[in-house]
Amino acid sequence: MRCDTICLTLTKKNDPEIMRKQILFAVMLFTSAIAASSIFISCGVSKQVSEAKTFGECKYDLSSVDSVYIAGIDIREFKNIKSFSDLDLGKYPGVALGLLRKNIPLDLRVNLDITNPTRNRAAINQIEYKVLLTKSEIFSGFLNQLIEVMPGTASTRVPIKLSANVYQLLNNNETRDEFVNMIMAFTGKSDSKPTKFTVKVKPTLDLAGKSLNYPGYITFEKEISSSMLTGSSK
Repeated sequence: MRCDTICLTLTKKNDPEIMRKQILFAVMLFTSAIAASSIFISCGVSKQVSEAKTFGECKYDLSSVDSVYIAGIDIREFKNIKSFSDLDLGKYPGVALGLLRKNIPLDLRVNLDITNPTRNRAAINQIEYKVLLTKSEIFSGFLNQLIEVMPGTASTRVPIKLSANVYQLLNNNETRDEFVNMIMAFTGKSDSKPTKFTVKVKPTLDLAGKSLNYPGYITFEKEISSSMLTGSSK
């Protein structure tokens, strides 16, 4: 009797039909797990895309500028200059050397304030930017970092260090006047002409190593004034 029971049990365990069902069940579990994982990933991607799109609905402002240097010289050292001819190259050997080398560095840091007026979180992990002085592009590049702006809160400040060779601006008659006028505006000259920065930003989303760009640039303008200039320190 005991032997019959053991034999019957072994027969059931090795029953091909039972084994087929067990294998089928395992396959179903594996397929379900993959499907659930795909749904989870898809939801995550959709959320990231939505957060990046929300950046297009945010408000932008170039709140302040600091650490402004021309050829390593604090821009406030040029406060008495009203035209390029006023530039004493003997007093500013760094500028004179830059003219000879055709490389005059302009370095500054801008503080970009981003406000989210929506009810949704805005987040991206890269921003492409361009900064123009009137119509002349001075700076361009990418800021690679996570930037998130929560709804219903104060603005999020994003400092961006900018650097460019402005030799061509100073070597061209038209852009030279624009550049000198920018210096006058930053140093508080009352007779300076209205000068503005045009800022273009494009949020970029990194999905599995592939970049998903926001369609077009988000563009805003900011008039340059001495009130924008905060303490300078290298």
